[in-house]
Amino acid sequence: MRAMYLRRHDKKVAGEDYEYWSLVESVRTARGPRQRIVATIGKLPGLDRDERIGWDEIGRILSGRPRPEPSLFKRPEEPPSWATVNVSGVSVERLRHFGDVYLGLLLWNRLGLASFCTEQIPSGREDIPWSVMASILVLARFCAPSSELQIAESWYDKTALDDLLGVPYDKINDDRLYRALDSLLPHKDDLCRHLQKRYGELFGSTFDFLFYDITSTYFEGSAKGNPQAKRGYSRDKRSDCPQVCIGLVTTREGLPIAYEVFDGNRVDVTTTQEMVEIMEKKYGKAGRVWVMDRGMVSENNLKYLRSTGARYLVGTPKSMLKKFERELLEQSWEEVQPGVDVKVCRSPDGTEETFVLCRSLGRREKENAILNRFVTRLEASLTKLVEQAEKGKLKDRQKVERRIGRLLEQNSRAAALFTVDVTEGSDKRLSIVMRKNEERYLRALDSGGSYILRTNWMESDPKTLWNTYIQLTEVEDSFRTEKHDLGMRPIFHRKKDRTQAHILVCFLALAMWRTLQQWMKSSGLGTAPRKLLEELRELKSLDVLLPTREKTIRLRMLATPEKQLKVLLQRMKILIPNRPKMIENVVQKMA
Repeated sequence: MRAMYLRRHDKKVAGEDYEYWSLVESVRTARGPRQRIVATIGKLPGLDRDERIGWDEIGRILSGRPRPEPSLFKRPEEPPSWATVNVSGVSVERLRHFGDVYLGLLLWNRLGLASFCTEQIPSGREDIPWSVMASILVLARFCAPSSELQIAESWYDKTALDDLLGVPYDKINDDRLYRALDSLLPHKDDLCRHLQKRYGELFGSTFDFLFYDITSTYFEGSAKGNPQAKRGYSRDKRSDCPQVCIGLVTTREGLPIAYEVFDGNRVDVTTTQEMVEIMEKKYGKAGRVWVMDRGMVSENNLKYLRSTGARYLVGTPKSMLKKFERELLEQSWEEVQPGVDVKVCRSPDGTEETFVLCRSLGRREKENAILNRFVTRLEASLTKLVEQAEKGKLKDRQKVERRIGRLLEQNSRAAALFTVDVTEGSDKRLSIVMRKNEERYLRALDSGGSYILRTNWMESDPKTLWNTYIQLTEVEDSFRTEKHDLGMRPIFHRKKDRTQAHILVCFLALAMWRTLQQWMKSSGLGTAPRKLLEELRELKSLDVLLPTREKTIRLRMLATPEKQLKVLLQRMKILIPNRPKMIENVVQKMA
């Protein structure tokens, strides 16, 4: 056990005496024993006589100093009975995570979600308001993603939320958390509208550009109670599990403003029209520019967007590069960043659209390396089959053709570069002829790393168009955040509404995460919230127990942050409580 003691500090500020106390412990370091401040108990200005004498006596006892002898004509000041501290009984209890949940509550309130939930979620005869339970769900998802059962059984009691929210641990259970999900879900669309308004107030965000992409998340279990849970193309490489698809719309800064949940077997390109209609119906029709990847785009979708007067900036299928072979070989490229060049091209079909041809050196090296790997593997496998046919080892033509088909499917990137013919002679001997289209192969290498953007937006500067399109990476980063940092996957809920509510909680936590990124960026602290949360989690609340002759004084306070954490808090202008709280009716725990 480390030795702890109270240390008194005296300062003079503006001619006035200033006193405060700190709890200090001795620790061993490589340079010998050192003292570390565990907690600052607080200032003691204007103490009445008994309290001042009491704290002096506690300090004297803990430091081992003898009581001073009174002068001949001065009557000694007797300390109050509560100041007679049992030195061996000084202890620290109830360590709780404070920093991360405190930051989460700051973000929850900064986004106006506390007031929104209080006003919009009706109260009944429940012990704990549903608005408060909703905040606990989102804070848990933001700070330490876990199931509702784990929140109730272990997480909540390890945090200082009972002090911050005034909700005791024994009031938190999984049933109450599940019902909080049910109470939150009906307000999904209003929450999205609220966030749009709040983003504008906080960051001056505009919504003239909407970035749209889609992902999927899978279930543990069969999820038979959810008609949307179906097997489809899995971005998580879990094609063995049912899933749902989630379409997310963000601002150019990556702030999430709306989402929709689709069936798990929904093809990306079929969601575009529906998502545009939903956004216009729920949030109003305006002159927006929709920015989407090539997987969301079809000629029918573009025709629909033009018919509604919407503008778009989209990627195009790789096959469209064939129409721009001449432009690929021409010069007059403009560099937008090191290794990335762009140029504006005329529409090959004479439409009133702008096409931007882009080429990336890094992307070209990557794509060509992948292509060569598939070419080498497919060519080696087909050559082996040719040799086996020449030796008469292949007898069944149908089996050979199926085998070739599987090889072409497994190496689809290189399949178009080869033609394979299987013939059967009069002696039933199989012959395989493989040909590699070298011209097509060289053309594929030349076009590697190249892609085309397409827009009916009136902007003609290729740099502006490319920089706008590349911000789609913010949506992709949002998906990574939801899945990895906020634990959206896998989903354990069986019912449709509970699944929808789980995704809504993840969406709100993502809004807080992205808001924190903007806050950190403006404070010059980068854009990595997880690291900041890990640092803040080390800021703990604790109880210092000072046993006296008549009672035990329990002071609830914050541990003193390390120097590096102090700098972070100052940069972000986060104020933390700096005064202890006296806890009454203390019953000392049995050893």
